[in-house]
Amino acid sequence: MGGYASKRTVEQISQAAMRGIDLVAFWQAARAAIRDAVPHYITPCWYTLDPASLLVTSHYDHGLIPQLPHDWLAHEYQREDYHKLADVARSERGISTLHELTGGDPARSPHWNTYVRPIGGEQQLYLALRTRSGENWGILALYREPGQPMFTRAEFELLRELAPHLAEGARRALLIGAAADPEGPEAPGLVVLDESWQVQSLTPGVERWLERLPGDWTPGGQLPQAVIAVAARALQTAGPDHPGEVALARVLSRDGRWIVLHGATLLSDGVPRAAVILEPAHPARISPLLMSAYTLTEREQDLTRHVLCGESTAEIAAALCISAHTVQQHLKSIFEKTGVRSRRDLVGKIFFAHYEPRLRDNEQRAILGRPLRDGPQ
Repeated sequence: MGGYASKRTVEQISQAAMRGIDLVAFWQAARAAIRDAVPHYITPCWYTLDPASLLVTSHYDHGLIPQLPHDWLAHEYQREDYHKLADVARSERGISTLHELTGGDPARSPHWNTYVRPIGGEQQLYLALRTRSGENWGILALYREPGQPMFTRAEFELLRELAPHLAEGARRALLIGAAADPEGPEAPGLVVLDESWQVQSLTPGVERWLERLPGDWTPGGQLPQAVIAVAARALQTAGPDHPGEVALARVLSRDGRWIVLHGATLLSDGVPRAAVILEPAHPARISPLLMSAYTLTEREQDLTRHVLCGESTAEIAAALCISAHTVQQHLKSIFEKTGVRSRRDLVGKIFFAHYEPRLRDNEQRAILGRPLRDGPQ
Protein backbone atom coordinates (compact mmCIF):
# COMPACT_ATOMS: atom_id res chain seq x y z
CA MET A 1 0.00 0.00 0.00
CA GLY A 2 1.36 3.42 -0.95
CA GLY A 3 2.26 6.21 1.42
CA TYR A 4 -0.70 8.37 0.43
CA ALA A 5 -3.18 5.54 0.91
CA SER A 6 -1.70 4.69 4.32
CA LYS A 7 -1.88 8.33 5.38
CA ARG A 8 -5.49 8.47 4.24
CA THR A 9 -6.33 5.40 6.34
CA VAL A 10 -4.82 7.04 9.43
CA GLU A 11 -6.75 10.25 8.75
CA GLN A 12 -10.04 8.39 8.33
CA ILE A 13 -9.70 6.59 11.65
CA SER A 14 -8.43 9.70 13.44
CA GLN A 15 -11.45 11.66 12.21
CA ALA A 16 -13.86 8.86 13.15
CA ALA A 17 -12.36 8.86 16.66
CA MET A 18 -13.30 12.51 17.05
CA ARG A 19 -16.87 12.37 15.74
CA GLY A 20 -18.51 11.62 19.07
CA ILE A 21 -20.08 8.36 17.89
CA ASP A 22 -20.85 5.24 19.89
CA LEU A 23 -18.44 2.33 20.03
CA VAL A 24 -20.16 0.06 17.49
CA ALA A 25 -20.38 2.93 15.00
CA PHE A 26 -16.69 3.65 15.56
CA TRP A 27 -15.75 -0.01 14.98
CA GLN A 28 -17.79 0.07 11.76
CA ALA A 29 -16.00 3.18 10.54
CA ALA A 30 -12.63 1.68 11.45
CA ARG A 31 -13.49 -1.54 9.66
CA ALA A 32 -14.23 0.36 6.46
CA ALA A 33 -10.97 2.32 6.74
CA ILE A 34 -8.69 -0.70 7.16
CA ARG A 35 -10.53 -3.05 4.76
CA ASP A 36 -8.22 -2.31 1.81
CA ALA A 37 -5.23 -1.10 3.81
CA VAL A 38 -4.70 -4.45 5.55
CA PRO A 39 -6.56 -7.25 3.71
CA HIS A 40 -8.02 -9.84 6.06
CA TYR A 41 -10.41 -12.78 6.26
CA ILE A 42 -14.15 -12.18 6.80
CA THR A 43 -14.14 -9.43 9.45
CA PRO A 44 -12.04 -7.75 12.16
CA CYS A 45 -12.73 -8.76 15.76
CA TRP A 46 -12.65 -5.93 18.31
CA TYR A 47 -12.21 -6.36 22.04
CA THR A 48 -12.27 -3.65 24.68
CA LEU A 49 -10.15 -4.15 27.79
CA ASP A 50 -10.31 -2.59 31.23
CA PRO A 51 -7.00 -0.66 31.31
CA ALA A 52 -6.65 -1.43 35.03
CA SER A 53 -6.80 -5.21 34.64
CA LEU A 54 -6.50 -5.97 30.89
CA LEU A 55 -9.60 -8.17 31.20
CA VAL A 56 -12.12 -8.19 28.35
CA THR A 57 -15.20 -5.98 28.75
CA SER A 58 -16.72 -6.25 25.26
CA HIS A 59 -16.40 -8.10 21.96
CA TYR A 60 -17.70 -7.09 18.56
CA ASP A 61 -17.13 -8.70 15.15
CA HIS A 62 -19.86 -7.10 13.02
CA GLY A 63 -22.39 -9.85 13.63
CA LEU A 64 -20.24 -12.89 12.85
CA ILE A 65 -20.33 -14.24 16.42
CA PRO A 66 -22.74 -12.09 18.47
CA GLN A 67 -21.87 -13.95 21.69
CA LEU A 68 -18.47 -15.40 22.57
CA PRO A 69 -18.72 -19.07 23.61
CA HIS A 70 -18.13 -19.67 27.30
CA ASP A 71 -15.42 -22.22 26.50
CA TRP A 72 -13.55 -19.55 24.48
CA LEU A 73 -13.45 -17.37 27.57
CA ALA A 74 -12.46 -20.29 29.78
CA HIS A 75 -9.61 -21.07 27.40
CA GLU A 76 -8.44 -17.44 27.43
CA TYR A 77 -8.40 -17.10 31.21
CA GLN A 78 -7.92 -20.57 32.63
CA ARG A 79 -5.62 -22.46 30.27
CA GLU A 80 -2.07 -22.17 28.98
CA ASP A 81 -1.59 -21.26 25.33
CA TYR A 82 0.15 -18.92 22.93
CA HIS A 83 -1.07 -15.44 22.00
CA LYS A 84 -3.22 -14.37 24.93
CA LEU A 85 -4.91 -10.96 24.70
CA ALA A 86 -3.36 -9.57 27.88
CA ASP A 87 0.11 -10.73 26.85
CA VAL A 88 -0.11 -8.74 23.61
CA ALA A 89 -1.61 -5.75 25.40
CA ARG A 90 1.30 -5.51 27.82
CA SER A 91 4.04 -6.38 25.31
CA GLU A 92 6.51 -3.69 24.35
CA ARG A 93 5.74 -3.89 20.63
CA GLY A 94 1.99 -4.21 21.03
CA ILE A 95 1.49 -6.36 17.94
CA SER A 96 2.16 -10.00 17.12
CA THR A 97 0.99 -12.98 15.11
CA LEU A 98 0.40 -16.53 16.19
CA HIS A 99 2.82 -17.72 13.49
CA GLU A 100 5.58 -15.69 15.15
CA LEU A 101 4.96 -17.13 18.60
CA THR A 102 4.70 -20.74 17.42
CA GLY A 103 7.73 -20.68 15.14
CA GLY A 104 5.52 -20.83 12.05
CA ASP A 105 3.42 -23.75 13.28
CA PRO A 106 0.08 -22.41 14.61
CA ALA A 107 -1.16 -25.99 15.08
CA ARG A 108 0.89 -25.98 18.31
CA SER A 109 -1.83 -23.70 19.74
CA PRO A 110 -4.97 -25.37 21.15
CA HIS A 111 -6.83 -22.10 20.57
CA TRP A 112 -5.95 -22.19 16.85
CA ASN A 113 -7.07 -25.78 16.48
CA THR A 114 -10.35 -25.20 18.31
CA TYR A 115 -11.41 -21.71 17.24
CA VAL A 116 -9.41 -20.44 14.24
CA ARG A 117 -9.02 -23.39 11.87
CA PRO A 118 -12.68 -24.55 12.10
CA ILE A 119 -13.93 -21.21 10.69
CA GLY A 120 -11.45 -21.29 7.81
CA GLY A 121 -8.74 -19.07 9.23
CA GLU A 122 -5.00 -19.66 9.35
CA GLN A 123 -3.11 -16.51 10.32
CA GLN A 124 -4.02 -14.59 13.47
CA LEU A 125 -2.77 -11.07 14.25
CA TYR A 126 -3.41 -9.15 17.48
CA LEU A 127 -2.88 -5.39 17.80
CA ALA A 128 -2.95 -3.66 21.21
CA LEU A 129 -5.08 -0.51 21.12
CA ARG A 130 -2.85 1.61 23.31
CA THR A 131 -3.08 5.37 23.78
CA ARG A 132 0.01 7.55 23.52
CA SER A 133 -0.01 7.76 27.32
CA GLY A 134 0.21 3.96 27.56
CA GLU A 135 -3.34 2.92 28.50
CA ASN A 136 -4.61 -0.26 26.82
CA TRP A 137 -8.23 0.05 25.74
CA GLY A 138 -8.59 -2.98 23.53
CA ILE A 139 -7.31 -5.48 21.00
CA LEU A 140 -7.88 -5.70 17.26
CA ALA A 141 -7.78 -9.25 15.88
CA LEU A 142 -7.28 -9.84 12.15
CA TYR A 143 -7.19 -13.18 10.34
CA ARG A 144 -6.14 -14.52 6.97
CA GLU A 145 -7.20 -17.73 5.33
CA PRO A 146 -4.86 -20.44 3.97
CA GLY A 147 -2.93 -19.53 0.84
CA GLN A 148 -2.80 -15.79 1.60
CA PRO A 149 0.46 -13.81 2.01
CA MET A 150 1.82 -13.40 5.50
CA PHE A 151 1.22 -10.09 7.26
CA THR A 152 4.07 -7.81 6.19
CA ARG A 153 6.34 -5.44 8.05
CA ALA A 154 4.69 -2.49 6.28
CA GLU A 155 1.27 -3.67 7.49
CA PHE A 156 2.65 -4.02 11.01
CA GLU A 157 3.94 -0.44 10.86
CA LEU A 158 0.64 0.91 9.58
CA LEU A 159 -1.35 -0.91 12.25
CA ARG A 160 0.96 0.37 14.98
CA GLU A 161 0.42 3.89 13.64
CA LEU A 162 -3.35 3.32 13.75
CA ALA A 163 -3.31 1.87 17.28
CA PRO A 164 -3.39 5.13 19.32
CA HIS A 165 -6.20 6.52 17.15
CA LEU A 166 -8.19 3.32 17.57
CA ALA A 167 -7.54 3.42 21.32
CA GLU A 168 -8.61 7.04 21.60
CA GLY A 169 -11.74 6.37 19.58
CA ALA A 170 -12.66 3.44 21.80
CA ARG A 171 -11.96 5.36 25.01
CA ARG A 172 -14.01 8.34 23.88
CA ALA A 173 -16.88 6.23 22.55
CA LEU A 174 -17.15 4.42 25.88
CA LEU A 175 -17.13 7.70 27.80
CA ILE A 176 -19.72 9.32 25.55
CA GLY A 177 -21.87 6.20 25.68
CA ALA A 178 -21.74 6.16 29.47
CA ALA A 179 -22.69 9.84 29.59
CA ALA A 180 -25.56 9.43 27.13
CA ASP A 181 -26.95 6.36 28.93
CA PRO A 182 -25.94 6.84 32.59
CA GLU A 183 -25.39 3.88 34.86
CA GLY A 184 -25.48 5.05 38.47
CA PRO A 185 -24.60 8.37 40.12
CA GLU A 186 -20.90 8.18 39.21
CA ALA A 187 -21.55 7.93 35.46
CA PRO A 188 -19.79 10.53 33.27
CA GLY A 189 -21.67 13.58 32.03
CA LEU A 190 -21.42 15.26 28.62
CA VAL A 191 -21.76 18.93 27.62
CA VAL A 192 -21.75 19.91 23.93
CA LEU A 193 -21.00 23.56 23.05
CA ASP A 194 -20.97 25.52 19.81
CA GLU A 195 -18.18 27.90 18.82
CA SER A 196 -19.90 30.72 20.75
CA TRP A 197 -19.87 28.65 23.96
CA GLN A 198 -23.62 28.18 23.85
CA VAL A 199 -24.84 24.87 25.24
CA GLN A 200 -26.26 22.62 22.54
CA SER A 201 -26.95 19.62 24.73
CA LEU A 202 -26.52 18.21 28.21
CA THR A 203 -26.76 14.53 29.04
CA PRO A 204 -28.95 13.41 31.97
CA GLY A 205 -27.21 13.89 35.29
CA VAL A 206 -24.38 16.13 34.10
CA GLU A 207 -25.73 18.91 36.31
CA ARG A 208 -24.39 17.14 39.41
CA TRP A 209 -20.84 17.47 38.05
CA LEU A 210 -21.28 21.09 36.96
CA GLU A 211 -22.61 22.04 40.39
CA ARG A 212 -19.49 20.62 42.04
CA LEU A 213 -17.04 22.64 39.94
CA PRO A 214 -15.65 25.96 41.24
CA GLY A 215 -17.75 28.96 40.18
CA ASP A 216 -21.38 29.93 40.41
CA TRP A 217 -23.22 27.77 37.91
CA THR A 218 -26.99 27.63 37.65
CA PRO A 219 -29.05 25.82 35.01
CA GLY A 220 -29.31 28.08 31.97
CA GLY A 221 -26.46 30.27 33.18
CA GLN A 222 -22.81 30.50 32.14
CA LEU A 223 -20.86 27.30 32.46
CA PRO A 224 -18.03 26.94 35.01
CA GLN A 225 -14.76 28.36 33.75
CA ALA A 226 -13.06 24.97 33.79
CA VAL A 227 -15.52 23.65 31.20
CA ILE A 228 -15.01 26.67 28.93
CA ALA A 229 -11.22 26.43 29.25
CA VAL A 230 -11.10 22.76 28.30
CA ALA A 231 -13.49 23.29 25.38
CA ALA A 232 -11.40 26.24 24.14
CA ARG A 233 -8.16 24.23 24.23
CA ALA A 234 -9.79 21.44 22.25
CA LEU A 235 -11.12 23.81 19.58
CA GLN A 236 -7.81 25.69 19.30
CA THR A 237 -5.99 22.56 18.14
CA ALA A 238 -8.61 21.70 15.49
CA GLY A 239 -8.34 22.71 11.86
CA PRO A 240 -10.53 22.50 8.78
CA ASP A 241 -9.25 19.02 7.96
CA HIS A 242 -8.38 17.57 11.35
CA PRO A 243 -10.22 17.38 14.67
CA GLY A 244 -7.32 18.33 16.92
CA GLU A 245 -6.23 16.87 20.22
CA VAL A 246 -8.01 15.93 23.42
CA ALA A 247 -7.69 18.54 26.18
CA LEU A 248 -7.57 17.35 29.77
CA ALA A 249 -7.99 19.07 33.11
CA ARG A 250 -8.16 17.83 36.68
CA VAL A 251 -10.21 20.13 38.93
CA LEU A 252 -10.78 19.99 42.68
CA SER A 253 -14.50 20.12 43.33
CA ARG A 254 -16.28 22.05 46.05
CA ASP A 255 -16.67 18.89 48.11
CA GLY A 256 -12.95 18.09 47.94
CA ARG A 257 -13.06 15.48 45.18
CA TRP A 258 -11.10 15.58 41.95
CA ILE A 259 -13.07 15.72 38.69
CA VAL A 260 -11.49 15.00 35.31
CA LEU A 261 -12.63 16.97 32.25
CA HIS A 262 -11.98 15.69 28.72
CA GLY A 263 -12.43 18.24 25.95
CA ALA A 264 -12.66 17.23 22.29
CA THR A 265 -13.80 18.70 18.99
CA LEU A 266 -16.72 17.08 17.19
CA LEU A 267 -16.82 17.31 13.40
CA SER A 268 -19.79 15.06 12.64
CA ASP A 269 -21.64 17.64 10.53
CA GLY A 270 -18.69 19.74 9.35
CA VAL A 271 -19.29 22.44 11.97
CA PRO A 272 -16.80 22.32 14.86
CA ARG A 273 -18.38 21.82 18.26
CA ALA A 274 -16.74 21.18 21.60
CA ALA A 275 -17.67 18.15 23.69
CA VAL A 276 -16.63 18.14 27.34
CA ILE A 277 -16.95 14.92 29.32
CA LEU A 278 -16.87 15.15 33.12
CA GLU A 279 -16.21 12.16 35.35
CA PRO A 280 -14.83 11.49 38.84
CA ALA A 281 -11.08 11.03 39.15
CA HIS A 282 -11.34 7.77 40.99
CA PRO A 283 -8.90 4.88 41.33
CA ALA A 284 -9.36 1.98 38.96
CA ARG A 285 -12.90 0.64 39.22
CA ILE A 286 -11.53 -2.78 40.05
CA SER A 287 -10.24 -1.46 43.41
CA PRO A 288 -13.56 -0.81 45.21
CA LEU A 289 -14.89 -4.02 43.68
CA LEU A 290 -12.04 -6.06 45.13
CA MET A 291 -12.39 -4.36 48.49
CA SER A 292 -16.12 -4.90 48.80
CA ALA A 293 -16.19 -8.43 47.42
CA TYR A 294 -13.09 -9.88 49.08
CA THR A 295 -11.98 -7.34 51.75
CA LEU A 296 -8.53 -7.05 50.20
CA THR A 297 -6.21 -4.45 51.69
CA GLU A 298 -5.03 -1.56 49.54
CA ARG A 299 -1.68 -3.27 48.94
CA GLU A 300 -3.41 -6.55 48.11
CA GLN A 301 -5.62 -4.71 45.62
CA ASP A 302 -2.55 -3.18 43.97
CA LEU A 303 -0.88 -6.56 43.75
CA THR A 304 -4.01 -8.22 42.37
CA ARG A 305 -4.20 -5.69 39.54
CA HIS A 306 -0.65 -6.62 38.55
CA VAL A 307 -1.55 -10.31 38.63
CA LEU A 308 -4.58 -9.69 36.41
CA CYS A 309 -2.30 -7.99 33.89
CA GLY A 310 -0.10 -11.10 33.76
CA GLU A 311 2.99 -9.74 35.48
CA SER A 312 5.59 -12.06 37.02
CA THR A 313 6.69 -12.03 40.66
CA ALA A 314 9.83 -10.10 39.73
CA GLU A 315 7.85 -7.51 37.76
CA ILE A 316 5.37 -7.05 40.60
CA ALA A 317 8.16 -6.71 43.16
CA ALA A 318 9.87 -4.04 41.05
CA ALA A 319 6.65 -2.14 40.38
CA LEU A 320 5.63 -2.07 44.07
CA CYS A 321 9.18 -1.70 45.45
CA ILE A 322 8.89 -4.81 47.62
CA SER A 323 10.75 -8.10 47.75
CA ALA A 324 9.76 -11.22 45.87
CA HIS A 325 9.17 -12.90 49.23
CA THR A 326 6.72 -10.16 50.22
CA VAL A 327 4.90 -10.61 46.92
CA GLN A 328 4.46 -14.31 47.71
CA GLN A 329 3.20 -13.52 51.21
CA HIS A 330 0.62 -11.12 49.83
CA LEU A 331 -0.42 -13.68 47.22
CA LYS A 332 -0.98 -16.26 49.92
CA SER A 333 -3.32 -13.88 51.74
CA ILE A 334 -5.13 -12.96 48.51
CA PHE A 335 -5.64 -16.62 47.62
CA GLU A 336 -7.09 -17.33 51.05
CA LYS A 337 -9.50 -14.37 50.88
CA THR A 338 -10.68 -15.14 47.35
CA GLY A 339 -10.79 -18.92 47.77
CA VAL A 340 -8.38 -19.82 44.95
CA ARG A 341 -5.13 -21.75 44.74
CA SER A 342 -3.21 -20.11 41.92
CA ARG A 343 -2.81 -16.92 39.93
CA ARG A 344 -4.65 -18.44 37.00
CA ASP A 345 -7.54 -19.37 39.29
CA LEU A 346 -7.56 -15.81 40.64
CA VAL A 347 -7.74 -14.29 37.14
CA GLY A 348 -10.48 -16.71 36.13
CA LYS A 349 -12.53 -16.08 39.27
CA ILE A 350 -12.42 -12.29 38.94
CA PHE A 351 -13.14 -12.40 35.21
CA PHE A 352 -16.13 -14.73 35.41
CA ALA A 353 -17.56 -13.11 38.56
CA HIS A 354 -17.15 -9.46 37.60
CA TYR A 355 -16.21 -9.07 33.92
CA GLU A 356 -18.19 -11.72 32.06
CA PRO A 357 -21.47 -10.08 33.21
CA ARG A 358 -20.26 -6.82 31.66
CA LEU A 359 -19.22 -8.63 28.47
CA ARG A 360 -22.62 -10.34 28.16
CA ASP A 361 -24.43 -7.07 28.84
CA ASN A 362 -22.38 -5.37 26.11
CA GLU A 363 -23.13 -8.16 23.65
CA GLN A 364 -26.84 -7.52 24.18
CA ARG A 365 -26.32 -3.76 23.99
CA ALA A 366 -24.62 -4.15 20.60
CA ILE A 367 -27.57 -6.17 19.33
CA LEU A 368 -30.08 -3.61 20.65
CA GLY A 369 -28.12 -0.57 19.45
CA ARG A 370 -27.42 0.77 22.94
CA PRO A 371 -24.08 2.25 24.11
CA LEU A 372 -21.44 -0.21 25.28
CA ARG A 373 -19.77 0.17 28.68
CA ASP A 374 -16.32 -0.36 30.12
CA GLY A 375 -15.03 -1.75 33.43
CA PRO A 376 -16.30 -4.56 35.64
CA GLN A 377 -19.91 -4.94 36.62
